[in-house]
Amino acid sequence: MLPTQLNKLAASATLHCLIGCGIGEILGMVLSSALQWGALASVAVSILFAFIFGYSFSIWPLVRHGVGLRRALGLALAADSVSIATMELADNAFILVVPGAINAGLTSWLFWWSLIVSLAVAFCVTFPVNRWLIARGKGHAVMHTQHR
Repeated sequence: MLPTQLNKLAASATLHCLIGCGIGEILGMVLSSALQWGALASVAVSILFAFIFGYSFSIWPLVRHGVGLRRALGLALAADSVSIATMELADNAFILVVPGAINAGLTSWLFWWSLIVSLAVAFCVTFPVNRWLIARGKGHAVMHTQHR
């Protein structure tokens, strides 16, 4: 695979992961902030939702195209686990190191600013991981065997 093609595929895989993880992360942070949960609960629910949404964004298109649910789940786990884990590690680490971000309320600019920037940071950290995996036929490359 040419470097340009590899970069495009890695960017696409990372964006795909960012959308699913981002929805879960934002939903988790909004929910935990609205319920005034502590930092540990906020991070835990955000990570849980990120994995649920991240995997579902891979599973449902496969199922719609005739892949069985069990096979689709296996493909999603193989394709997305490292990507989602990397994204969540980077994104939550950023929020935890920004002073006051984890405890900022929904009406605070710090809450929204740190959440948006954390997702951008997560994309930048996850892109080279996905590129490395795809170059070796792993990660999101596993999913592309179903699209041919």
